[in-house]
Amino acid sequence: MVDHPVGVARREENAGSTVAANRRWWDGDADAYHAEHGDFLGTADFVWAPERLREEDAHLLGDVREKTILELGCGAAMCSRWLAAQGAHPVAFDLSAGMLRHAQAGAQATGLNVPLVQADAQYLPFRDAAFDVAFTSFGAIAFVADSARVMREVARVLKPGGRWIFSTTHPTRWSFPDDPGPDGLTATMPYWDRTPYVEVAADGRPTYVEHHRTLGDRVREITAAGMRLVDLIEPEWPAGHTEEWGQWSPLRGSILPGTAIYVCEVDQPR
Repeated sequence: MVDHPVGVARREENAGSTVAANRRWWDGDADAYHAEHGDFLGTADFVWAPERLREEDAHLLGDVREKTILELGCGAAMCSRWLAAQGAHPVAFDLSAGMLRHAQAGAQATGLNVPLVQADAQYLPFRDAAFDVAFTSFGAIAFVADSARVMREVARVLKPGGRWIFSTTHPTRWSFPDDPGPDGLTATMPYWDRTPYVEVAADGRPTYVEHHRTLGDRVREITAAGMRLVDLIEPEWPAGHTEEWGQWSPLRGSILPGTAIYVCEVDQPR
C-alpha cells in the first residue's frame, strides 16, 4: 500500500532516507503505475521518454545482438525484454520488489525471461567490466542522493569503450511546476536550487524523494567517472501525440524540452 503523502517540502535527504522512502513508494505504487501507464510502456517495448522516442528508431544502444546489457531501474523490465527479443543478453534490476513482481508477470506473459536483481543503483552487485552496455529509461538517476556514485559504479561494470545511456527529466523542468497546463509554463523555482523535492507523511517521514542536478552537474559526474559525453538528445514533442504523462503534455512539449537523454562512453585505456 502506498504511504500517501500529506504535504510537499524542499529539504535535504541523505542516501539512506532517500532509498527507504523510494523503495516504499514504488513497492506501494507499482500496481497503480502499471494500470495507468502499462499500455504506453508495453510488455516488450523500449520507449525512452514520454515523447515516444523508441530505441527501435533511435538506435542509441547500437547493435545489441549478443551484447551483455545492464538495465538500471528497470521497473517491469519491458525494455530488457525487447532487447532479449533482438538477440541481446540483458540483466535488469530495480530497487523495488513491487516493480520486479510486474517484471516477472511480463516474463510470463511474453515468454521472454530476463535475469532480475533487486539492488540499489549506488551499489551495483556486479563484477568489474561485466557488461558491454548499460542504460536506464527514467530509472534510478533522479531517485538517489548520490548520482555521481551511480556514474562511477556504471563505469566500473562496463567494459572499456562500453556505452552508458540514460534518460531523465530535462533539468530545466525543475524550475517549473509539475502541471501539464498553462500554469506549468511559468518558472517558479531557481534552476540552480538543488534542494530535493520531498513528499512527506503526517509524521514528517519522507514518502517520495527526487534529487535535481543541473546539466553541468551531469556532465561533471560523467567525466569524473571516466566517461565522456558523446551526445545529448532532447526529444521534440511529435505531431499527433496527444497523451499527457504527469507534467508532459502537447502544450508544454511544443515549448520546452521535457526529456534529456545522455549518451556516454567509457574511456579506452591508453
